[in-house]
Amino acid sequence: MKASVTKAPFGQLADGRTADLFTLTNAHGLIAKVTNYGTIITELHVPDRTGQLADVVLGYDNLTAYLKGHPYFGATCGRVANRIAKGRFSLDGKDYQLAVNNGPNALHGGLKGFDKVLWQAEPLPTTGVRFTHTSPDGDEGYPGNLSVSVIISLTSSNCLVIDYTATTDKATPLNLTNHTYFNLAGHGDILAHELTIAADFYTPVDDTSIPTGEIRAVCGTPFDFTQSTPIGARFEILAGEPRGYDHNYVLSGDPSGYNHNFVLCGTVENPPLAARVVEPQTGRVLEVFTTEPGVQLYTGNWLDGTAPGKGRAITRHSAFCLETQHFPDSVNRPHFPSTILRPGQTYRQTTIHRFSVA
Repeated sequence: MKASVTKAPFGQLADGRTADLFTLTNAHGLIAKVTNYGTIITELHVPDRTGQLADVVLGYDNLTAYLKGHPYFGATCGRVANRIAKGRFSLDGKDYQLAVNNGPNALHGGLKGFDKVLWQAEPLPTTGVRFTHTSPDGDEGYPGNLSVSVIISLTSSNCLVIDYTATTDKATPLNLTNHTYFNLAGHGDILAHELTIAADFYTPVDDTSIPTGEIRAVCGTPFDFTQSTPIGARFEILAGEPRGYDHNYVLSGDPSGYNHNFVLCGTVENPPLAARVVEPQTGRVLEVFTTEPGVQLYTGNWLDGTAPGKGRAITRHSAFCLETQHFPDSVNRPHFPSTILRPGQTYRQTTIHRFSVA
């Protein structure tokens, strides 16, 4: 099979602009579909141990459904992914107030984050597409004109690679991620998926999911995935309702070493392993490698079955997310890795999703 990138119309926005859908196929038959509305991964077809393909991500098959609202299925989130406490921060002596859209807090860039804009798109000679967007000064309350590029590509080694770069003309917080919901079985729940996270620490949260500031060891807690464990094995001893995980893990090494801007774990060309997930029935394996210092594990706790996706209801715990990122509320926590991008700097992040079978 020949690797290819094709483009087709995906639907029309209220202002008359047309969104496109790009289909990426590698030589082994791995298929990814991405729309330039929100730079959203809408489908990802991956073979099991018998070679049978299945779509392993949640989402919709038409733009209209995305425009009605969704829990960030497959979306690029920014300027600041995850939460900022009370939507407030101070930077260089000035106070900023963002919209609050998640209880008392700001989440995933605000009321119209990067997940809700139409990006420019350019197919690349490789099996990939470059998506670009300029966020103007004051956009959603954030300072600075920010230029962002996201390249999504498939490799011959069955990797889905996401490369991010950004520059600004004024100091601004920045924390980009992709919010794909995975189910390696293609259906059912993800409680039996076996998860390993390369993290000895996590950041505990308050009752609004804002980090308390503590960096706590996972050892002896239900947050310990240093050894392969079914995702749902310890739900009954987790606090909160609905049960499940929505927590940031501190990746690779001593958390006291995180004291400078945009920590790179490893190199952009060779980022270290952050997490590994095995679906025992199909044998599908997902490994996530990233340059980021954190990863948010979310187990679809708030999916309530009201959103039909690709012909079936999307119910609680029917998918998991591994959102590679800087830590939530970092802009208000000086001892967390900094999320401040300044003029003259270039933000860079690479996250690799490698698929195989066991």
